[in-house]
Amino acid sequence: MTLRARTRTINLGYVDLERIDLLVQDRFYSNRSGMIRIAIRNLIDGHEDVVPKSIERHTMELGLRDYSVADRQVLRNVEEALHVKVVGLARIAADVTPELALATIGSISVLRALQASAEVKMAIADRVT
Repeated sequence: MTLRARTRTINLGYVDLERIDLLVQDRFYSNRSGMIRIAIRNLIDGHEDVVPKSIERHTMELGLRDYSVADRQVLRNVEEALHVKVVGLARIAADVTPELALATIGSISVLRALQASAEVKMAIADRVT
């Protein structure tokens, strides 16, 4: 079965769909959509400490944004990748090494200018859009 929510699609296997239908039939849920919506909401709620951080990391910033060695090291310590989205100037500090940039930058999208050492720019070239 394929479910559509605006422009998104979820594909479910027959076994999962039958299990959902049994729960609906036994009146645990009013319909398939309601059950799936509740299940997804509960799953997301189980990650409530992670979702706000993810939203923050994926937010586009306007103007000037500096990325220092300290920023990169914190991300490396928690094993998270930053997805940089800047309209304006993104500036990666001169003391950020290519290795540190690779370990902490998942993607980078800058609409205007990116300032970084030539080595860092070369290291993250495949992550720049």
